[in-house]
Amino acid sequence: MSATSVPVRPRLLTRLSDALADGGLRGFAWLTYVFLYAPLVVVVVYAFNESRLVQVWKGFGLEWWSRTWADESITGALRLSLWTAAVNAVLATVLGTAAAIGLRNVGKRVRTGFDAVMYSTLIVPEIVIAIASLLFFVTVGVPLGPLAIIITHAVFNTSVITLVVRARLAGMDRSLEEASADLGATRWATFRQVTLPQLKPAVLAGGLLAFTFSFDDVVLSTFVSSPGSTTLPLRVFSELRFGLTPKANVVATTMLGITLTAVVVAQVLLRRTPPPAVAAGAER
Repeated sequence: MSATSVPVRPRLLTRLSDALADGGLRGFAWLTYVFLYAPLVVVVVYAFNESRLVQVWKGFGLEWWSRTWADESITGALRLSLWTAAVNAVLATVLGTAAAIGLRNVGKRVRTGFDAVMYSTLIVPEIVIAIASLLFFVTVGVPLGPLAIIITHAVFNTSVITLVVRARLAGMDRSLEEASADLGATRWATFRQVTLPQLKPAVLAGGLLAFTFSFDDVVLSTFVSSPGSTTLPLRVFSELRFGLTPKANVVATTMLGITLTAVVVAQVLLRRTPPPAVAAGAER
């Protein structure tokens, strides 16, 4: 046997141990996915259950879907949740994107102070933000309800979107913006034709996060909502106090469908986004 040759038996043992390690990691990953997503599958399946008891399967049907969406309190809560989540997403996306772009051109001290405020919004427990928002609105005279919900959600989501957009900005090549300026483009033209197309994936992702965070929020909405402005999660939560009914499964399945639809729409928009180009001959 030559000095460089490898014994067959140790080599086989090495391959076997590698295969066992890979199989163990894959099995653990599958168990993790089952643990996370199996409850969602159960909720979706039992949303089509004909039984009045949630834990008893009687048969497939759509009776509880018709009963659920015939309830005006649930449909009204859904409309309010969609409206507040959409307005919050637009407001937080505009503010977060503007903040992320503006922080590129300020000094280190200003950026550090802004970061401290932004991270504190994310680190502070949500119930603390809810209590502080309630006290603020009562003090300044802002009425509780949809407006208070939008403002409270936007404060939190603006910080999230700022982080997402700043991460995208950190990986961007600023030479494209410099080339656009050299070609005579104005700052607005450079932003619209060069910067924004490159930021579009981060902006869409941040807007999606803002929408979903607002749509399924319970803690913040509980403190700043009024008796006539109950969102869909609050409507379901109030019903759970008196016992779980099949209506909760229907509402949960609907919320899941709305969230997945938003993800698919965002992916389609991202695929259709043209590559950014330098604003040659842009408007002066």
